Amino acid sequence: MMAAALPVTVVGGYLGAGKTTLVNSLLRQANGRRLAVMVNEFGALPIDTSLVEVAEDRIVSLVGGCVCCSYGEDLVSSLAMLAALEPQPDHVLLEASGVAFPGAIAGTVGLLKGFRLDGTVVLADAETVRSRADDRYLGSTVRRQLAEADLILLNKCDLVGDADAVEAWLSGAASGVRIVRTVRSSAPISIVLGAAAGRGAQPVGDAPLDHTDGYVRTTFDPPVGTQPEALARLLADPAHGLLRAKGFIRRPDGAMAAVEIVGSRWIVTDAPANAPAGLVCIGLEDRTDFTALRRSLRNL
Repeated sequence: MMAAALPVTVVGGYLGAGKTTLVNSLLRQANGRRLAVMVNEFGALPIDTSLVEVAEDRIVSLVGGCVCCSYGEDLVSSLAMLAALEPQPDHVLLEASGVAFPGAIAGTVGLLKGFRLDGTVVLADAETVRSRADDRYLGSTVRRQLAEADLILLNKCDLVGDADAVEAWLSGAASGVRIVRTVRSSAPISIVLGAAAGRGAQPVGDAPLDHTDGYVRTTFDPPVGTQPEALARLLADPAHGLLRAKGFIRRPDGAMAAVEIVGSRWIVTDAPANAPAGLVCIGLEDRTDFTALRRSLRNL
């Protein structure tokens, strides 16, 4: 008897929209379902440490029989590796890069024997989605991501005064796509898995492309003894032009802190004692000066 095709849900959305938070939430809701999570790279593993059981070369074992692997540029072979696991996962969550087109990835999945595209879920940051969609540099990417969704999670609705207005705009920008409001990417697993139900067959889409042109990325080692809150405020200063930054820093008292910046917003939280110190920063090539930012960091 032929094995059933392995369902794959593509999770997309622009930088900082809440993709990783959604994936962690879904893992906590697995309830015996074996989920396989695919991420772009393990350099900054997005899975919460409380969900990790064993880390190996290419596979991280998670609680409840779930697994996580990186796919980098080799999406097809990574999917094949997951399909060969015993026992096989029940469902795959494929987290796309924040600057990738999820429809292109979904199209690739739809062509692979043994896999079935379950749907494309795109997160939109309620606070920033309109301004980014109108941005000269970012707009075409953001609007295409939204248009390629089967389901849009309008996230961070607690940060805007008029979520109705944002949803109304979103309905026009992504006509016919179902929209669900969320806070902190909290969505029932029953809504996210099966997102394409009722929309009919999905188009094959384009071949995967390199969507990193125009973006710059670097890693910083924060100065020892830097106050995380001061660091976060500096990185969130619009003068530096950062789109996204996240990582870990050791406080002056030795405790680890997690720092996360989305545009001009920032948050600092406690982190595990064994978290690796370092920050990953992403900006636009013609707006972000990492040399100047490093000088500012030295003056903290």
